[in-house]
Amino acid sequence: MIVDFRTYTLSVGSVPKFLDLFENIGLPIQKEILGNFLAMFKHEFGNTNEIIHMWGYENFQDREKRRLDCAKNEKFIEYVKEARQYIIKQEVKLLIPTPSSPILGIKL
Repeated sequence: MIVDFRTYTLSVGSVPKFLDLFENIGLPIQKEILGNFLAMFKHEFGNTNEIIHMWGYENFQDREKRRLDCAKNEKFIEYVKEARQYIIKQEVKLLIPTPSSPILGIKL
């Protein structure tokens, strides 16, 4: 398994609006195509205008195929157009679990 770890810095005060949009429109679309939604986090301290979400994939090829399918989906494209108004910065990391990581036992 690999984890797509995404950090978004949002405009000041827009976290609730972004989360509402994500949870009601973006998440259902992405779960259908990407599957394996692991988590969404917001900060209580530090950069409170930052959110993190994570998606699990079997491998790099699985991620690539699913992300390409998502990028072609009209509903997803419309969601992204609306979500962009809140996003200042995006950072994507692909995390590869170490042999001792309990996440290796999770079946996708």
